[in-house]
Amino acid sequence: MTALPQLDQRSNISSGGQTFLPSDDSENLQDSLAPLLPKKVKQSDLIYVTNQLAIMLETGMTLSVALDAIAEQQENHTLKAILFELKDRVEGGEDFSTALTRHPKYFSPTYISLIRSSEQTGMLGEMLARLADYMRKSLETQSKVKAAMAYPAVMLLMSIGVSIFLLTFIFPKFTPIFTQRAMKLPLPTTIMMALSDFLLFYWPLIVLSLIGIGVLWWSRNKLEPIRKGLDWAKIHMPIFGTLMQKVIVSRSIRTLGTMLHSGVSTLEAIKAAGEVSGNYYYQEAWTQIHDHVVQGNRIASGLGMFPIFPKTLIQMINAGEETGKIDFVLEKVSNFYDTEVDISIKTATSLIEPLMIAVMGLIVGGIGMALMLPIFSLSQGG
Repeated sequence: MTALPQLDQRSNISSGGQTFLPSDDSENLQDSLAPLLPKKVKQSDLIYVTNQLAIMLETGMTLSVALDAIAEQQENHTLKAILFELKDRVEGGEDFSTALTRHPKYFSPTYISLIRSSEQTGMLGEMLARLADYMRKSLETQSKVKAAMAYPAVMLLMSIGVSIFLLTFIFPKFTPIFTQRAMKLPLPTTIMMALSDFLLFYWPLIVLSLIGIGVLWWSRNKLEPIRKGLDWAKIHMPIFGTLMQKVIVSRSIRTLGTMLHSGVSTLEAIKAAGEVSGNYYYQEAWTQIHDHVVQGNRIASGLGMFPIFPKTLIQMINAGEETGKIDFVLEKVSNFYDTEVDISIKTATSLIEPLMIAVMGLIVGGIGMALMLPIFSLSQGG
């Protein structure tokens, strides 16, 4: 790749590995260390760059000049290097879409397909504006879902943390007292004492198990059985399952509508709709819908083969195909599902908050009760 060497030259790093830096310029120091400390490129960074490119191109700037101007202003050194490389390749006569394919980690197949389509129609500026809007809406939905799930996750971690503290620090202090008295312990106390002993004596095994679970989680996309199990749980779990289904459908339909409106072929758009779904079962469904359309059938009839797609969605898409306004209908449907997602998030949050408080109270209260029952027995016996 040429991106990092170009960045090295701009940062005054010689090919021999020696660094020549102006002693009074801290900015040059940051530029020089950038190749050694790569910074993550966020989705919001790409949205900003895409939007800026759209504005500059619509004002009459050439693509290479616009890329250079945005790269110069970038504080993210990884993204700066990528933009400078894209600029150099475009100046060298390469298509913008072709240059983007060299960075699949940052630019999705959907992004590249839309850029390629706009190059053929000569409407790159307008497409970049639509692409920025598409990415922004997707990011907003993703952020809302994460925010809705953050509260129960924090409450669950707090419950686990408090429980471990009570079982490993508080319970062991009372165990000798109960043992010396040779008293008959209540069943809840006996269970909690056994659990406390397990945590104290087998904690290395527990830690290794957690590490193993972590490894499986990070490699879940490479292990199909694990991915299938997790993706099934996502769309069937209580409260959040319906929400996840709406998010997936909204994401896929918005992608399909945006690509069809931009002149991308139907088959390529369907393939992209499956890729962005982020769920094994929906991706498999879109793959079969793709094959269904290849045989000369309509999208709506393909969707009808799978119960995971709502009937109202299928009816609206069928009406769009009948009238020849499929892209318009898909845009309206995706907006409708965005509203549905917002409503579902509010509903889920209103249900999960009291539920998590009740669960946390039951867990901590149960451990406390198991500890206090024998103490009450001792006080009454005394």
